[in-house]
Amino acid sequence: MARARLDPDSLPTALALRGTTWAVTDAFGHESEHPRAAKRAWCAAHRLELLELSAADLSGFPLDPEPALAASPLGRAVATGSFDWLHTGHVRFFEEAAACGELTVVVGHDANIRLLKGEGHPRFSQEERRYMVAAVRYVAHTLISTGSGWLDAEPELRRLAPRMYIVNEDGDKPEKRGYCAERGIQYVVLKRAPREGLPRRTSTDLRGF
Repeated sequence: MARARLDPDSLPTALALRGTTWAVTDAFGHESEHPRAAKRAWCAAHRLELLELSAADLSGFPLDPEPALAASPLGRAVATGSFDWLHTGHVRFFEEAAACGELTVVVGHDANIRLLKGEGHPRFSQEERRYMVAAVRYVAHTLISTGSGWLDAEPELRRLAPRMYIVNEDGDKPEKRGYCAERGIQYVVLKRAPREGLPRRTSTDLRGF
């Protein structure tokens, strides 16, 4: 039996749940002014506040669900970075990091990459970069960071509570070391060594600046 399609512009026939606010958005309903006016009148009659949200208001929501608890006996390992020019050096980093535990990679969000590296960065959007990282077989889970600065992944680290936080030599920062020391997270710095038989690659060399 087909399910009836919900009309986003319909008004409730009864106030089944008691509350103080009715939140609506045009993200799915593409509302015109007429149904909005009807909803405002309905809320006024039922002593409710009508909270009208735009797509911009909802940017960044919902948050990514927390990955399931690590199945690896080594526990959860977290790595972070921009991964804007994905290359063999990144794949080698993921390969080595995954040997430390079930690997979750937190990809830096666009605004923070610009903050840290300047205009012109990143070349690829956060969703593209996350997609590419998730395609690497050593990576179990991916998230997009929600903080700022060198510790832009702090909200995600707090949620995930990993056993290890893994960085490469370029990503080794005092802020990260201090954060892990305060919270009992093992901080691991991997050397930038290419897979045997492959040339050494860096994002700086590839992009030319």
